Amino acid sequence: MEKLIITVAPTGNVPVKAMTPHVPVAPEEIAGDIVACYGEGASVCHIHARDDAGKPTHQEKHFAAIMERLTASGCPVIRQLSTGARAGKSAEERAEALALRPVSASLATGSSNFPTAVNANDPALVRFLADRMLALGIKPEIEVFDAAMIQNALDLKKEGLLKDPLVFNLVLGVKGSLPSTAKNLFYLVESLPEGAVWSVSIIGPPHVPLSTVAIALGGHVRAGLEDNIYYSRGVLATNQELIRRIAAIAGAMGREIAAPEDVRRIWGID
Repeated sequence: MEKLIITVAPTGNVPVKAMTPHVPVAPEEIAGDIVACYGEGASVCHIHARDDAGKPTHQEKHFAAIMERLTASGCPVIRQLSTGARAGKSAEERAEALALRPVSASLATGSSNFPTAVNANDPALVRFLADRMLALGIKPEIEVFDAAMIQNALDLKKEGLLKDPLVFNLVLGVKGSLPSTAKNLFYLVESLPEGAVWSVSIIGPPHVPLSTVAIALGGHVRAGLEDNIYYSRGVLATNQELIRRIAAIAGAMGREIAAPEDVRRIWGID
């Protein structure tokens, strides 16, 4: 079985200090948590940025502040920037930080619901982001909140906008989208094209059991405060604790942890 890629998602757009004091918001906090999680076994970091007021942003300068600190630390973790809908609306806004040429960036290939808003990704916007990533040599991670997003990705591949191997992140448990159930996980995995690389982001209490199922199936796992602020019922987590737990589960199952150079090989990038 292939080595396990563990992705840390330290911040996201939703958690704030009032919800948990452990969420990193300032660039030095975000970079510091990423470096610490690399030490626990994370080989990829999924980065969201916040502005000076702590609000979600797609501005290049705020992502650059995080990237610069990671570079200064010498941490070789694979950097993946978010282009998600919560921090910006227009295609240009959501693509702004791609100018930093990260190794990877997120690409939701369809629209879905968040708890109180629409996760809007119209076809023209998706094609714009995919085309920009292709031109800049950035590997898209296809964010799947609904089964139709898999077919949408295959259509983009037919258009030449996505290249093999396709990399998917199956997101389960966002209110308004697919619930976190084993049945939904199996359905999505069975719907993937041959040769696809896939990971899971499981929101809520099923995070541990369904992440364990994903590890057993040969998939990869994302963890972090973006997805779950609790370690267990009523107990707030840190990013390091969440990554350490996934690495420990993998170790108990005999699955080796991927290093950044393994990620590049598995994702088919230079």
